[in-house]
Amino acid sequence: MSRLLIIPAAGRGSRLGWNGPKALCPVAGRPMIDWLLERYSAFVDRVVVVVSPAAAPAFRPYLERRSPFVECVLQAEPTGMLPAILCARTAIQKHRPDEVWITWCDQAGVSRKTVERLAAELNEHPGVACVFPTVRQEPPYIHFVRDSDGRIEGVRQRREGATMPPVGESDAGLFAMRREAYLDDLVEYATAAPAGDGTHEQNFLPFLPWLAQRTAVRTFDVPDAREAIGVNTPDDLRAMEAYLRERG
Repeated sequence: MSRLLIIPAAGRGSRLGWNGPKALCPVAGRPMIDWLLERYSAFVDRVVVVVSPAAAPAFRPYLERRSPFVECVLQAEPTGMLPAILCARTAIQKHRPDEVWITWCDQAGVSRKTVERLAAELNEHPGVACVFPTVRQEPPYIHFVRDSDGRIEGVRQRREGATMPPVGESDAGLFAMRREAYLDDLVEYATAAPAGDGTHEQNFLPFLPWLAQRTAVRTFDVPDAREAIGVNTPDDLRAMEAYLRERG
């Protein structure tokens, strides 16, 4: 299987107290992006990092020193995670990977075991279009709503002002789909995707229930919810560094 990983990294680190691109903020002494590039280097053939025009001068030389298989593309306007992911469309059309993976730039704690499981899932289930790990969170920031058959039928997002349950099922900031699901389904969804009520941005997560109503989408459980910590605040940063130290 050939795989291309998309890392949306157009955000700034202002909430972290970092004056620069968020993905270059140090986590346990290393830029955040380094944790991701190292984690996925054995699993993907190419990485596309989506950056803002202001961040490109810092990112491009840094990534070029890392690997010739890592490239930057620009997200001209901060219109949401869905448009950011679609910024990699030209690279996917050019390289034609079998699978398209996506991870947020602040998901430094995803374990190798989780990535190995993700790599196996699409291979073992040829009828599945998309697969991603989920975690149990109390309280959740994201919660997937399922029907009586266990199929995802909706997603609640705290950042968009949704009412959240005390305990929920959240993503781990990592997703894998077949190339056709990206080029056909995701592109179709984006043509009419609504903006969020709170952020007024086009989000990627509502695509997952939309896709699940049309084809097979699988999830699998990650027992340690700390893998899903998104490094957005100084408290998140301290929690992630403590988790990485514990994991060794």
